[in-house]
Amino acid sequence: MRALGHAPWGLPALGAVLIAWAALNDTRLALILAVWFGAWAVNAWLSNGAQAHRLRLLVPVIFGVTLVALWEMAVQLYDISFVILPAPSAIWARMMTETVTLWADFQQTILKGALAGYLMGCGAAFAMALAVDRSPFLQRGLLPVGNFIAALPIVGTAPIFVMWFGFGWQSKSAVVVAMVFFPMLVNCVQGLKASEAMQRDLMRTYAASYGQSLVKLRLPTALPFIFNGLKICTTLALIGAIVAEFFGSPTVGMGFRIKIEMGRLAMDMVWAEIAVAALAGSLFFGIVALIERKTTFWHPAQRRG
Repeated sequence: MRALGHAPWGLPALGAVLIAWAALNDTRLALILAVWFGAWAVNAWLSNGAQAHRLRLLVPVIFGVTLVALWEMAVQLYDISFVILPAPSAIWARMMTETVTLWADFQQTILKGALAGYLMGCGAAFAMALAVDRSPFLQRGLLPVGNFIAALPIVGTAPIFVMWFGFGWQSKSAVVVAMVFFPMLVNCVQGLKASEAMQRDLMRTYAASYGQSLVKLRLPTALPFIFNGLKICTTLALIGAIVAEFFGSPTVGMGFRIKIEMGRLAMDMVWAEIAVAALAGSLFFGIVALIERKTTFWHPAQRRG
């Protein structure tokens, strides 16, 4: 992509050639290509200019709006079946008319199932990481078992948890705990080992206790690893809660709604639920990333050029 942008004939010439070729064969495709190359040129100018730092948030916004616009154009221009792919305008209209239902599903799946399981699973993993750090036996025995359990497919474990914990949000939280526990555990254990041997020797030279060494050296060093695990688990928590609802749920929940509306071929409602889940996941990830930036400002990864 970068090579095309810096070619001698340039991006405008490439876009003009492709648009002209498409106009001879399919004017609808030419219109779509014109929008795509136009947005590409604007983003390239914003990214490479002197104002790139001030307008850095505008680039992903333009890119996202362009994708939605191209989606809408493709559906409308080519008259794609509503069952195959509804237009973004239809999805937005359904979101506006089904706000109450979407909010109830959001509360059941995200606030109860995913968030509760996320907090319990990540908290338990952090506590277990401290125990593993102190015990060579747990390091050699628990982590291999954890890798095995983490590899188990959710479609196989979710029905078991639903039978054990019932059809309420508790079974969804149990699935989420099982999904996030070991990825978080591995990241925490690796983080606690990240401090250098010379730094640990210095703490011992100062006669620091294990707790003092943990709080003043090892935990600060482990923070980037811990937040990496937290960010990974944000998406795993949402996936686990939604998929678990396919195997048993009360008459509310995002996974339940997707399954029911798929049977009715109400694809606009299905995509509305997917959009809400995507927005919730992005917000969840963004909150964790913002907390990471505020607490690990000293880390080289957080420094801006």
